[in-house]
Amino acid sequence: MNKAVLVGRLTRDPEVRYSQGENATAVARYTVAVDRRFKRDGEPTADFIPCVVFGRSAEFAEKYFRQGMRVSISGRIQTGSYTNKDGVKVYTTEVIVEEQEFAESRAESEANRASFQQSAPAPAPSAPAGDGFMNIPDGIDEELPFN
Repeated sequence: MNKAVLVGRLTRDPEVRYSQGENATAVARYTVAVDRRFKRDGEPTADFIPCVVFGRSAEFAEKYFRQGMRVSISGRIQTGSYTNKDGVKVYTTEVIVEEQEFAESRAESEANRASFQQSAPAPAPSAPAGDGFMNIPDGIDEELPFN
């Protein structure tokens, strides 16, 4: 079984492109910084995992995921290789996302985003619900990757 489950923070806003052809499909790429449980002196404290998501889920990531946001994803690890323009073989490893979701409330996300964001901040969000969960705007049921 090939299954990966990650919880971490987005290192930047998702990058979305569309496949060519009659039925163009959205392809989103983002990197998740996952803290290491045990840390040794002189070693990195996080791993940076490249992730790829397709279709409506990619469009969802583009619309709602932002740099610094804590997310939970599950999917499969996929390896590959290609030869670059210099003739050197490059090996790749990435997670093909099957499920993705928010892993913190909007208030927590906004408080933590300031420490991760290098560009201008996004417009101020509406106030979070009293239960600590993020408000989802009305009328986007068809856009959500889960029902």
